[in-house]
Order: sequence, then structure tokens, then C-alpha cells
Amino acid sequence: MDRRYDPHAIEQKWQRIWKERDAYRTPDESDRPKFYCLDFFPYPSGDGLSVGHCRNYVPSDAVARYKRMQGFNVLHPMGWDAFGLPAENYAIKMGVHPRETTRRNIATYRRQMEMIGLSFDWSREITSCEPDYYRWTQWFFLLLYERGLAYRATGQQWWCPSCRTILANEQVEQGRCWRCGSEVTKKDLEQWYFRITAYAQRLLDDLAAIDWPEQIKLMQTNWIGRSEGAEIDFEVPGQPQPLTVFTTRPDTLFGATYMVLAPEHPMVDAVTTPEQRAAVRAYQEQARRQSEIERLSTEKEKTGVFTGGYAVNPVNGARIPIWVGDYVLMGYGTGAIMAVPAHDERDFAFAQKYGLPVVEVIAPPQGPQGALREAYVGEGVLVNSGRFDGLAAPAPAGAAIVEWLAGEGRARATVNYKLRDWLVSRQRYWG
Repeated sequence: MDRRYDPHAIEQKWQRIWKERDAYRTPDESDRPKFYCLDFFPYPSGDGLSVGHCRNYVPSDAVARYKRMQGFNVLHPMGWDAFGLPAENYAIKMGVHPRETTRRNIATYRRQMEMIGLSFDWSREITSCEPDYYRWTQWFFLLLYERGLAYRATGQQWWCPSCRTILANEQVEQGRCWRCGSEVTKKDLEQWYFRITAYAQRLLDDLAAIDWPEQIKLMQTNWIGRSEGAEIDFEVPGQPQPLTVFTTRPDTLFGATYMVLAPEHPMVDAVTTPEQRAAVRAYQEQARRQSEIERLSTEKEKTGVFTGGYAVNPVNGARIPIWVGDYVLMGYGTGAIMAVPAHDERDFAFAQKYGLPVVEVIAPPQGPQGALREAYVGEGVLVNSGRFDGLAAPAPAGAAIVEWLAGEGRARATVNYKLRDWLVSRQRYWG
């Protein structure tokens, strides 16, 4: 007896039997316990499956088969994420309408999945570019719009002039499009957004109710990024509106010796003097060519340029210079920060580089240090802080200062999140 495994004979035989018996159809009604095994739906934008596809689908198929053997009623569907740029760009490359290439690629992908022996319930196959599917996408969108959770707003986005589409930060590599290699630019564009920030706290709270690895939960917690602090208003002489900052350390306000605005901040032009305008605009243009990931890199030296303008520190009336720095982002907080070099390592390095004053306002247990050689970031008591000297910092000093400023209408206790609303306007024609 020949014991060698002949895949052509054995696999084709059993795949035919499985198909004839409809072995993987999932009944809607069953007394067995339910198990849902969902894979990501592939983009049908290439000539066929790759080893990378199999790396995802084979392990999940093993799980689906294992659960069936345990007696579960397993729902293991498959579909095609057929709208969007990958499918459209492939069609342009091939010189045909995307509907033709999409349907042809879907047929190839399905044939290859059947050859591999994946146990999908093909009776539940979906294709996102077909009306019987996208009518429900439209229904959901209208529901979100009616409830104020879908809206249009103007925002600065990465733009690829070759692909003629918006790119995510992760799709910009050294100032170029990850797909075609063209140099990208920033554009102010009106786009559609989903208001996911309305659910920031709920997303955070519900992490406690899911069975996920702790490392993944921590990543999600950091991504949502809840911060408790205060918004503080700094008056700008000659301007009708104050500069508002969000800070988690209001206890250090007496040590704020300069401010930094994001290059995109709407008040940059207003506070910039004619003498500094050329330098500020050159710096803004330089920042426009960097992704947020590059701007926030811990390995990147912090840089900035003086606007020539000044703000007034609300706690002591001190006149403090306003700078522009690319390490400040408009997407978090207010796009403006107060800098306390005596008690923040990043602010200290910036102050040393540009010759800005350093004022100690938190003394360690052994007492005030005077001239600092490095930022003191520990706990202590307030010094050089007027009526608040001697209070423990950060608490209760921070709350006391915010309460005082709030009474004068210049501060508000605030909760902030790093989470941002979801931009969804990245399609062109196909989708």
C-alpha cells in the first residue's frame, strides 16, 4: 500500500465531498452553543492570495474546525472589502473599470480559498461594493448623521497628489506616500468625521469588562489617553481672545516662563510680529512636511521659533514670550502649552537651548534648590508662588490655584482625551 500523501488526489476528493454535503453551512436555529469566528475581509485588489493571507486564515480556520468538533454551532463567514483605493488603484493600473477587476479578483480569491480547504460558510458571503450590502452602510451612516455622530469639518490632512487622496499619518514615510512614493503635502480639506470622542470614557470604562490580554488593554488605555487637568486662559495684549492651554499641572503655573503654539494654531499669525513673520512661516512650512509620528519622536530634538509676541501669565501678571514648536500638536488639548522649564525635562532642555528663564516653584523635601542644573519633576511644596507658597504639590496646590482662577473666569477644571474623531473621507470614485 502506497502511504505517501498525494494532495492532488486526497484534497480534491474531500473538498468535493465537503461542497456536495454543504458541510460548513451554519443553521440559523440550533440547540448547540454558538461560536462566531470572524476573519478580516481581504481587499480583492491583486491577482490572488499571498502567503500573508494564509498566515491569517489558516490558524483561524483551525480554531473554527476545533470548535465544531467540540459541538459548537460555528459561524465562520467570508466576504470582500471591495470598495476603496486599493481596488480602484489596481483597476487604474490594469486599465479597466474597478467593477470588472473586483469581480474577477473575488472569483480568484474564492477559488484559492476553496483549494486551501478553508471552512467558510459561503452561503453568507458578502461583497461590500454590491447594493445589497452597502445599502446597510448607508443606513448606518444616516443614523449616525441624524444623531449628530457624523459631521463635516475642515482639518489639515496629508495629501498625495499622485493618488489624489488623503493619507493617514502611518501612510506617510519620510514625507512620501507609502503607496506610490510621491512627495506629500498638507492640505486644509473639508471632510466627514465620526464623533467617536463622545464615547471616550465609555470605551475606557468597558475595558474592565472584556477578556483581553492586559498588554492590549494598556495599549487601548494609552490610545484613549484620559488626562485630568484644567484649561487656563492667558491674555494676549492687543488680541480679543486669550490663548487657552490645557495642563495637568496647574500647580506649576507660577513657573510658566514661555508658551509654545502648534505651527497650525489659528492664533499664530495674529501674535507674530512683522519682524518674525518670515522665520515663523518658514518653520510652519517645515513642520507641514513632517508626520505627527515624526514630530512626537522622543529621539528628535525639540525645536522652535519665537513669534515676537507675548502673553500674560494669569497668576502673576508676568509677560512671557510665545513660541511656535512642532512638538505641539493641534489634535491634543488646545494646540498651545505653557512651558515650566524648572519642572519639566522637555521644557528645561528647550529653555536651555534658547536662553529662556527657569523659575523654581516646587521645592523638594530638603528645601529650594536655587539655580537648577536639571528639571525637578518630583513632589514637594510650592515656592515663589505668592499666596500658595507652602502648599503641597501637585495636590492640593493644583486644585487651589484652579479654584482661584475659576473664580475670576480664567480657568476650568477639564478632562481631556488623546482619542480623536475618526476621519472617514478617504474614498474617491470606487466607494
